Amino acid sequence: MIASEPTTEVVLPGSRRRGEAPGSGDHAAALRFITCGSVDDGKSTLIGRLLVDSKAVLQDQLAGVQRSGATDLALLTDGLSAEREQGITIDVAWRYFATPARKFIIGDAPGHEQYTRNMVTAASSADAAVVLVDATKLQWPNPGLDLLPQTRRHALLANLLRVPSIVFAINKLDAVEDATVAFNNIRGALARFAASAGITVRGTLPISALHGHNVVQPHPGWCHYEGPSLLQLLEQLDVAAPDHQAPAAVPVQWVEKFSSSADTSQGRRIFWGRVASGTLQPGQTVTVLPGGRSAVVAQVLDHVRRPHAVAAGHSAGIVLDREVDVSRGDWLLAPGAAEPSREISATVAWLDDQPLVAGRVYWALHGHRWVKARVQRIVHRLDINTLAEAPATELEPNAIGHVDLVLQEPLAVLPYEQSRVLGSLVLVDTASHRTAGAALVRRA
Repeated sequence: MIASEPTTEVVLPGSRRRGEAPGSGDHAAALRFITCGSVDDGKSTLIGRLLVDSKAVLQDQLAGVQRSGATDLALLTDGLSAEREQGITIDVAWRYFATPARKFIIGDAPGHEQYTRNMVTAASSADAAVVLVDATKLQWPNPGLDLLPQTRRHALLANLLRVPSIVFAINKLDAVEDATVAFNNIRGALARFAASAGITVRGTLPISALHGHNVVQPHPGWCHYEGPSLLQLLEQLDVAAPDHQAPAAVPVQWVEKFSSSADTSQGRRIFWGRVASGTLQPGQTVTVLPGGRSAVVAQVLDHVRRPHAVAAGHSAGIVLDREVDVSRGDWLLAPGAAEPSREISATVAWLDDQPLVAGRVYWALHGHRWVKARVQRIVHRLDINTLAEAPATELEPNAIGHVDLVLQEPLAVLPYEQSRVLGSLVLVDTASHRTAGAALVRRA
């Protein structure tokens, strides 16, 4: 039996459902995107350039990032003292800005391999990923050049986490001898990698984050590129909508007991949570997992307690027609939402400093429910250079592999390709309570 729950809060990858392919979602909604790639590729500088050139930075903010009379754009996002001292990004920094076309939420993900877990957290809820490539670090005169391992790793992780739109931005081309040759050769290497990894790329473009070339305003003819600037491309990307057609599933986050609002709850408890899939409306039959009891939804409230149907991606309060045992961490599932299972096969992005080995037991967080999970076996490890699947007995830090897990209690899971919420788990060390890995369900 489980004696107690970990007290450390963990961010669950896949906090929102992406049920449609890029291009079929909402073009007008705010776009949440991240910048990622290898260390010192210019991610923080790129975001700073986007903020400055789109007039999203006040004069006093610009004055605060002056160094030796020049503006250090990276300081607009590197807010931790350790980041400013070392000149690196450690944690994810979120920034907000808007253009006449749309609103944006930007996440500056760290490039260091040891902070890959922070990049995974940021990518789990992103609508797009801009993978930066530093041209000066590559053998750009060579048409058969090799990409940096962290560039490949971040692109693979973004694809595994089902980020709908992936964009490659080749940076620092102003600092190479022949920018056109460099752009063409690096673009070719990226295309070969994306094709072998099964990654759909929405665009590959040349930029200079330092000087602003092709970031906000187009730089016509540069590198013989005639396409949109990075900002223009981001303005065109769609935000994929949640799947409203699937059966309803809701992870219970909070139980409001004996509500005083008798007119909205009929004196019954209200179960609050964000709808993971489908549309919740009165009259539906739901089953409580793990209890197994069924009840009919008497009323559905939105986030301001207005009674009406609530679709996936939005918070809802559910009032049932009778009292059943429901607690935080339980799931309310409509018929056909998901079949509970104790054995799952998952792709795991391993983030802990200690390697993953068969036989170890971890906490698994699914929605808001904690269960114990034992690593039954490690099927294979993915080689990020060759993309081959090799047999493995352990997964070292920042490795990606295929793992079989046995759960202490059944969970209602779906393959991650069907649902980012129902198909994702966070693995947490039972002793230290540190986030150990992100598990993406392949099958139950």
